[in-house]
Amino acid sequence: MHRAAYAALGLDWGYDAFEVGEDELRGFVASLGDDVRGLSLTMPLKRVALDLVDTVDPIAELIGAANTMLFEPDGSRSAHNTDVPGLVNAFAERGITAADTAVVLGGGATAASTLAALRGLKVTEVTIVVRDLARAERLLDLAAELGLKTSVADFSQVEQIGGFDLCVSTLPGGAVDPWAEHFASVAPVVFDVAYHPWPTGLAIAAHRIGTELLNGLDLLVHQATLQVEMMTGRSPAPLAAMRAAAREELDDREPA
Repeated sequence: MHRAAYAALGLDWGYDAFEVGEDELRGFVASLGDDVRGLSLTMPLKRVALDLVDTVDPIAELIGAANTMLFEPDGSRSAHNTDVPGLVNAFAERGITAADTAVVLGGGATAASTLAALRGLKVTEVTIVVRDLARAERLLDLAAELGLKTSVADFSQVEQIGGFDLCVSTLPGGAVDPWAEHFASVAPVVFDVAYHPWPTGLAIAAHRIGTELLNGLDLLVHQATLQVEMMTGRSPAPLAAMRAAAREELDDREPA
């Protein structure tokens, strides 16, 4: 996606992947040359990055995770979270800019970003469904900071869960399959953040009954456009070119 964006913007820039462990990130960052403009980070580096920068944007600080590190011209470093606004923008692309209630499946880092994004959509009440109730403690603290009225349930209680404006699954592809039929119908809009392999059981069930469906590719592209804009100083990023590149890459990953 980034390479496609640079090409569309007429920039002779590179973008490469590196496997870096938590305890290796500090040294990796220190080893980078002056020509590096930024990094895209995945877990668990999203948390480690916060200790390696001079400034942290409010969203990254609130969530406790940054997926973007920028190297400023003055030599300083900053950490940002584009997952949250990326999720908001993905909804907005479908004309969804506000809602009242939502159910979030999962209790990890993506669920935390989702809570902040839902607050940005003016959601006031959220139900969090987790496999392990203990995992919801951090999310409940975050929800309180966000001013969300929140309840927690586990998957043994799914039949009692329903009647929301939005449903967001932050679980890995296939994890929701045993309850796919139920969660496909708990809200008129389902956002399944999985994107490979695709479709998931939840996506198939949602499509079957006509529920509006967003997927992880929508989030992936929108968070990446924000990264490109930050790193290049160009706006808007070429969304269509980036989405086409992402789809081509995912198609190449599908088994023959």
